[in-house]
Amino acid sequence: MATKILKIEWTRPKYVQEEALPFIPEEVELDQLIAATKSKRMATYLQTLKETFADLGEALRLRWIDFSDNTITINKPVKGHSPRQLQISNKLVLMLNLLPRTSEKIFPTTYRAVCKSFQRIRKRVAQNIQNPRINSITLTTFRHLGATMTYHYTKNILLVKKLLGHKKIKNTMKYTQLVHFKDDEFDVASAETLEETKELLATGFDYVTEMKGIKLFRKPKRFNG
Repeated sequence: MATKILKIEWTRPKYVQEEALPFIPEEVELDQLIAATKSKRMATYLQTLKETFADLGEALRLRWIDFSDNTITINKPVKGHSPRQLQISNKLVLMLNLLPRTSEKIFPTTYRAVCKSFQRIRKRVAQNIQNPRINSITLTTFRHLGATMTYHYTKNILLVKKLLGHKKIKNTMKYTQLVHFKDDEFDVASAETLEETKELLATGFDYVTEMKGIKLFRKPKRFNG
C-alpha cells in the first residue's frame, strides 16, 4: 500500500520453501518408544501410527466403528488425503480390544495433549537407553518410516501413495528416502531345480545370481507391527 502512495515500483519476492528430508530411524527405535509408554491408550495410538502410516489427525479422528477385525478404515481423512482401508496386525487388534470404550472415538484426546505426552516419553527413553537419536523422532516419523520402508521393499510408488492416502503423487515423493539395510535384514534361500525356483518366487523371493549351478534368492524381512 505504501509503495502505491509513494509511487515506488516494487516486485513482490517469491518465496519457495525448501523441503528437508525426514529423519529415518531404525524400526527398533520406534518399538522402544512404544514399549516404554506407560499409558495403554498412548501406546496403542503410537502402534496405530506405525502400522497404518496415518496422519496424526486422522488417527485421532478414528472411531470404534472404523475398527473391525484386522482392519482400520480412515473415513475422515485430513485435507489432501483420500479415505482408505488398512490391514493391521493381531498385536494391534489385541491392544485396541484392551482399551475401554468410553467414547465414540478410539483416542478421545487432543493433538496438543498427545504431543506433550510424546515429548515426555521421548526424553525419558533417550536418557534411559543413552540414545540421542530418539530425540529426533517425532510423531510424523512413524509415517515417514512406514512409507520409506514400503517403497524400499516394493519399489511401488503408487502403493505408497495409496497407503498414505495422498491425492497427488508429488506429495508422496518426499517420503521415499531410501535407507541402507544390513545383510541380516534379508532372508536368503537357494534353489537347484525348477520346482524349487518356482516355489521361492511364489513366496516373494527375488533372484540375485547363480553360482555353480545353484540359484541364489533373497527377500527383505517385512516391516510390520
